[in-house]
Amino acid sequence: MDFYMKLPRNKNEFALFLAVISIISVNIIAPLITFFERDFTFKTWLSVLKVIPFIWISVICLVLLTHKFADFLTKRIVNKSDSFNAHIIVNTLCSVFIMSLFLTVIGSWIGTKSISIEPIKMFFHKWPRNFTISFFVELIIAQPFARLIMLKIHLFQDQKCK
Repeated sequence: MDFYMKLPRNKNEFALFLAVISIISVNIIAPLITFFERDFTFKTWLSVLKVIPFIWISVICLVLLTHKFADFLTKRIVNKSDSFNAHIIVNTLCSVFIMSLFLTVIGSWIGTKSISIEPIKMFFHKWPRNFTISFFVELIIAQPFARLIMLKIHLFQDQKCK
């Protein structure tokens, strides 16, 4: 029942679900990672705000390109009979794993407004931190909020049909 009530049922709901998760994630994860890279100042936060739209666009593109592979990995790890929470945690883990691999480099390029070899050289130093921040934001904030919105929409739709 959780799969039906808390996850998107059609393309429009998927678009809303993706928008909610990506907007929350980008607005939390990008500043946090930047704060750890530089310092926790108002000036740093303002500089992040200028590039967030570009990071958000790259996140949307990457989700659309990688979500089928993340679903494939999830199905290889969990069984159909496993709980909703097991599916969600593993899917979040797979999605964030794939996305963080790309965004550790692409996010640096967008943030610094230049393409260089530096993010690739520092990849194994920065990726674990980026993955951890992203995983916890997704698991604890962004995805639960998006699932709550889906649940409210579905309860409203089901009540309207009665």
